[in-house]
Amino acid sequence: MTQIEQTQEGRRLVEDRNHTKYWKRWGPYVSDRQWGTVREDYSADGTAWDYFPHDHARSRAYRWGEDGIAGICDNRQRLCFAIALWNGADPILKERLFGLTGGSTNPGNHGEDVKEYYFYLDNTPTHSYMKCLYKYPQAEFPYDDLVSTNRNNDKTKPEYELLDTKIFEDNRYFDVFVEYAKNTPEDILIKISVTNRGPEKKTLHLLPTLWFRNTWSWGLFNLESQLENDLDNRSLSNDLKEQFQKYAISFSEKVRVEIQKQGSEWLIVDEQNQQKYMVRKNNNNSPFIQRNHLFLVLNLPLNLE
Repeated sequence: MTQIEQTQEGRRLVEDRNHTKYWKRWGPYVSDRQWGTVREDYSADGTAWDYFPHDHARSRAYRWGEDGIAGICDNRQRLCFAIALWNGADPILKERLFGLTGGSTNPGNHGEDVKEYYFYLDNTPTHSYMKCLYKYPQAEFPYDDLVSTNRNNDKTKPEYELLDTKIFEDNRYFDVFVEYAKNTPEDILIKISVTNRGPEKKTLHLLPTLWFRNTWSWGLFNLESQLENDLDNRSLSNDLKEQFQKYAISFSEKVRVEIQKQGSEWLIVDEQNQQKYMVRKNNNNSPFIQRNHLFLVLNLPLNLE
């Protein structure tokens, strides 16, 4: 036995390698950005940046993966978890990272460029512990300013970054830490910590979100998803019939008290037949379907000093 194998993490690596315990089944396999990639490009002329821009991501189903902030999923990316945020000012939920592309829709003067600040702080080889930090502005996110300024800048000028918009002046932002710790390969503790760095009390809507990647519309898995809410136990479980293990979500007593105090509740949504704002651009329905995900959101408003 090597020196590494004598550690807790080393033993987990051995168990995973020997397939006695699947420690790597769950990990940070949710993409930072799925929109604007060649993975999702079904355009006739190979214009991946224009075919699936950021603005479409909240209304169209991805084909080959999912994205999210500080997200995790199983190794087949059938069940995903990530956070969504709302500062009360943005026109849309902050569900994913925003950025510019090299195409004509939201062009960056130096090509692709994500206009966010996020940091991966820790991760063990088996993903038994993971930690991420996302910095979320308290004022309205400057989507239009970032797009228009970078579009008007030529290649000789520096990139116009989120810091350049003055959105973080006087430290008016939230630090959102997301930590994952595995008790077993299937028992995962999720801790979300939010700190108001600004000078004034602000409200942040924290929305932990669990959703199924749409595989059934593409014929990959012939299954239906279900989310069941156990109000008595304040937990939620999912069932992918016989194709996938059943999981349950429960809360610490502190979170339960806060949920009751805020009057928060799970929102279980089936978007299979929901009408979206998305306008179809051709007669081929499949690339422009609405997001056919079954997902849930817990809206937990936090009043932070």
